[in-house]
Amino acid sequence: MTELRLSDLHPGLADPAAESMNFLNEVANRFPDAVSFAPGRPYEELFELDAIPRYLDNYCRHLREHCGLTEDRIRRTLFQYGRTKGIVHDLIAEQLRLDEAIEVDPETIVVTVGCQEAMVLVLRALRADVRDVLLAVTPTYVGLTGVARLLDMPVLGVAAGERGVDFEDLDLQVRRAKQAGWRPRALYLVPDFANPSGISLDPATRHRLLDEARRLDLLVLEDNPYGIFHAEPDRRPPTLKALDRHGRVIYLGSFAKTGLPGARVGFVVADQPVTDRGRVIGPFADQLAKVKSMFTVNTSPIAQAVIGGKLLENGGSVGKANAAEIEVYRRNLGRLLEGLRARCADLPVRWNTPRGGFFVVLDAGFPVDDELLELSAREYGVLWTPLCHFYDGHAPRNQLRLSCSALTPAQIDIGLDRLDALLRDHHLGGSR
Repeated sequence: MTELRLSDLHPGLADPAAESMNFLNEVANRFPDAVSFAPGRPYEELFELDAIPRYLDNYCRHLREHCGLTEDRIRRTLFQYGRTKGIVHDLIAEQLRLDEAIEVDPETIVVTVGCQEAMVLVLRALRADVRDVLLAVTPTYVGLTGVARLLDMPVLGVAAGERGVDFEDLDLQVRRAKQAGWRPRALYLVPDFANPSGISLDPATRHRLLDEARRLDLLVLEDNPYGIFHAEPDRRPPTLKALDRHGRVIYLGSFAKTGLPGARVGFVVADQPVTDRGRVIGPFADQLAKVKSMFTVNTSPIAQAVIGGKLLENGGSVGKANAAEIEVYRRNLGRLLEGLRARCADLPVRWNTPRGGFFVVLDAGFPVDDELLELSAREYGVLWTPLCHFYDGHAPRNQLRLSCSALTPAQIDIGLDRLDALLRDHHLGGSR
């Protein structure tokens, strides 16, 4: 059998970011009885098998009654290769208008194979030559880092600080990059309940970020998978895209958390005009569609139809479609935070208190790494995510991420009892 040396393959394959997801999944598979605070997955108890054919029927009826398509056209729409930009772009534009107060032309939307592909398309298009680099607020979603490495695009970390973006560090990183001959193209961040930190930007920070992006001539890649899951929906701050008045924000969206992850439907809003020889030739979305046509050709029309049917069933709103999920995640987050207070108040540990989303970060007061995770799974029966996976180099840090989205209240209680035992044994010198 012909052997291939890893050193002869793309260097991004040997990068720790490319191994993080596989490692965490492998640990979970080896310890199936452990309570897992590791995955940021949707709550499965609300999944309905009979919902999928119902959503398909909804979408077909929409094509028939609203769009005026014949039965032959409907069959072709679902069964054939589809439009590269997608077939539910108009429904997504309406959803953004209803839920986020974002007004966009549907033609500036590209429907993608999950948000992960949206990142690939945007970074591939922005990486024009070896000078181009990406900035990302750290700790950073590992999927973004992995994509950038596979596309040979360096990622420069920007400190989050207390408010979600450290503007002094942002300015410093941009200046250093330019002094090194690089061209900073964009800043990536998750402004609402970020993965992994759970941090959200307050309104003043959002406005300042847009001002700084304009001053520094940066695009902003706004990734927003969790914003709808605010514990107090009426107090949700506006998205960066809704506040954007100068076309700085490229909006990355996903229906993995608000629709169903198995559909693998995401999207990107890229309404920035692209010029050639002084003439506008169309929105940036048109260029991303060119890239997509060479990667995945199109996003599954059947998967899009399922998501479209769910939107139609709920008047176009993911907020309405996720009313039960919003309540579950609010309950779970409250249970997790109250459980930490009840168990760990006397320990030298700290944690943040997000107002929504899936994640809480706990500072354990001692180094947290993959070896400790293995011990935790094997000896204590509880899984979590070391925060070092979201930084360059994966050097051990004192923090771990707890995700409460996929658990029942009883599982949260059991998991916290086990985590408390781990923390006490390390701090108080106990043993197993």
